[in-house]
Amino acid sequence: MKVLGIESSCDETGIAIYDTDKGLIADQLYSQVALHAEYGGVVPELASRDHIQKTTPLIKAALKESGLSFKDIDGIAYTRGPGLIGALMVGASIGRSLAWGLGIPAVGVHHMEGHLLAPMLDENQTIDFPFVALLVSGGHTMLVEVKAIGDYRIMGESLDDAVGEAFDKTAKMLGLGYPGGPVLAALAEKGEPGAYDFPRPMIRQGGLDFSYSGLKTFALTTWNSSTKTEQVKANISHAFQEAVVDTLFIKCKRALKDAEAKRLIIAGGVGANKRLREKLQELPADVFFPPMKYCTDNGAMIAYAGALRLQAGQTEPAEIQPKPRWSLEELNAI
Repeated sequence: MKVLGIESSCDETGIAIYDTDKGLIADQLYSQVALHAEYGGVVPELASRDHIQKTTPLIKAALKESGLSFKDIDGIAYTRGPGLIGALMVGASIGRSLAWGLGIPAVGVHHMEGHLLAPMLDENQTIDFPFVALLVSGGHTMLVEVKAIGDYRIMGESLDDAVGEAFDKTAKMLGLGYPGGPVLAALAEKGEPGAYDFPRPMIRQGGLDFSYSGLKTFALTTWNSSTKTEQVKANISHAFQEAVVDTLFIKCKRALKDAEAKRLIIAGGVGANKRLREKLQELPADVFFPPMKYCTDNGAMIAYAGALRLQAGQTEPAEIQPKPRWSLEELNAI
């Protein structure tokens, strides 16, 4: 089965074609980072308009890359949610209409399920169920117990800022630009260990929920009361990153114990963070990461997740119904 995947939940337009026999055979991605940079964050209206302009050309590019035509496509998968409603509407409208016109099945994919399954795109690693997944991105931070595809239990999640959001906002406070998360992480490598000691939020009271708004405020207070030098900026970046990574490490260790699991999957944009990857390797478990290019939003993860559901016989009526708010626990197991 050859499945065309469309990702348009936020500020990346991703198109891919996944062949259940041959694997990923086309992958196209356009990032809107430059478009939103001057505003210091994603502008939903601009994001939607850009998806409208880029989706169809990228579909044509993916077909050309794979050597296929529309008549060779067996199914369409698109991101149904969660995400920005306008951006989701673009992908859902194009995907569902294309499937109707071609007379083939379509399925709306949960964005976070796509991230959760992204490590399986790496043909060099085999991941067996069950496992615990740490989903860390600009919009989500959560720990999920995964017994099978679609059989999910949310063990803990952020009560305020997601990890990626906290990185970007802290970077903005330090004048590092947008998106600032990767810049802050790079600057942290130049920081002096022990120069500052930042708190580790919500680790003493137990549980698996996260909170990063207070840590972000602590970083701002520290910066405002310090001498404004590049080394101080690097030291704050280092202290902030260490606090975030330590918190994630502690929560992952608890989650593995709670689920009695021996495998941990990391997914989402923050999964590309070098320090996080190093630290989580210390856990008493097998730890899996997606290929670096599949950490951020992409069409490949949507095509793959959609292919699994279409193969299992899941289809949907010819309706366009994006879901900007959608819990993983609402999905059906396959």
